[in-house]
Amino acid sequence: MTQVHSAMVDDALEPTLLKLLAYCDANGWAGYDPYDALNSRVFQALPFLNSRLPRLVLTQALKRSPIDLRRLLLVPKTPNPKALALFLSALLKLDGIGHTGLKAAIQMMIEQLISLRSTGVPYWCWGYSFPWQTRTELVPRGAPNLVSTTFAANAFLDAYECQGNPRFLEIATSAAWYMINDLYWAEGSSAGFAYPRPSMRNQVHNANFLAAALLCRVHHHTGDAGLLEPAFRAARASASRQAPNGSWAYGEGKSQGWIDNFHTGYNLCALRSIARHTGTAEFDECITRGFAFYRDHFFCPDGSVRYYHDRDYPKDIHCVAQALITLITLDDLDPSSRTLAQKALRWALEHMWDERGFFYYRVLRLKTVRTSYMRWSQAWMLLALATMLEHSMRGRTQQTQTSAMIARLDANKASLAHGVPSGPGSDPIHAVVQSEPRP
Repeated sequence: MTQVHSAMVDDALEPTLLKLLAYCDANGWAGYDPYDALNSRVFQALPFLNSRLPRLVLTQALKRSPIDLRRLLLVPKTPNPKALALFLSALLKLDGIGHTGLKAAIQMMIEQLISLRSTGVPYWCWGYSFPWQTRTELVPRGAPNLVSTTFAANAFLDAYECQGNPRFLEIATSAAWYMINDLYWAEGSSAGFAYPRPSMRNQVHNANFLAAALLCRVHHHTGDAGLLEPAFRAARASASRQAPNGSWAYGEGKSQGWIDNFHTGYNLCALRSIARHTGTAEFDECITRGFAFYRDHFFCPDGSVRYYHDRDYPKDIHCVAQALITLITLDDLDPSSRTLAQKALRWALEHMWDERGFFYYRVLRLKTVRTSYMRWSQAWMLLALATMLEHSMRGRTQQTQTSAMIARLDANKASLAHGVPSGPGSDPIHAVVQSEPRP
């Protein structure tokens, strides 16, 4: 992509983010979800449909329909704990880089997440705002699960790191112990965290990595060594299942052999988080191989993002968002990652952005599904855009600091060339070191 295209994407980044932010706020941060079919009041009024097969059929039909039938089926828009967690993390990033007027929304997100915690559990944990049917059982609305809980707990850690409120760390610590006491299992040389239900002891790699990363991040703040052993044991179990080409299947179950974009992105970002918060280099080679596979297999030449590693369609906005986050998180491994992220965002803006302020769900080979989903689409893209903007602004700050440093060095060299006496006050290296902020 040329520099002109890069500049165009940079210019569009913040206006798009602000328009998306306004859209989410205008909708009360609540909306539809690809999997919310069982919230239908019509469906609930027809008891003969309340069995496994009809539940699966209705969920998949609504999820795949190019026309959104939720109003007709009386599916309400709801606030989703995972969406609120993503929104909270995004708003904290924006607040941290100087966007004003977000304090009230941040506080509201925190209060809503607190109010939406799962009930009947002694730990802080969260589920989804809809019941959903797995292949074998119905998961009730609000039943806690690993993925919702890890994102909510990480959002509280973001808030703790920004605001210093110890209650937020206590909430995240409680969520970490939920992972260990209710979800962690170990059998012989294998270990993991149960997902989507505590009774399901299968190896789902993104669940293992997400939980392990949360435990390591909480340990970083609390020093509780009891969090590390299960974290590393589960992470090592899933790292050992990485294929020689750098990929991971979704899981080790008979029907879990697919390789997809956003779960691979979860794996890589979680492994980087483990490394950052523990100082370990144990997974570095694993991350490097995985990122090389990710870059090579999940992007088309035109910049569009693949859902699966071996086919071009569908184009899914959740994959776009995770691709942007993954490329920015691991940009130190490949200097062209930021350019690739800009190219992916440019394609999404051209093909998946609605000027009313939201992103479409999917682009298929012959049609586009223009349904707006709050958790799956808007919350993820808001976090992705905030991550890109934060990265861009920090890059500009570093560039400005570097330019200032070079200017000071040049000025001091010029002074020396004109015979100014040397010494602590005029030595260019000493002057630069003295002027740099202390840790």
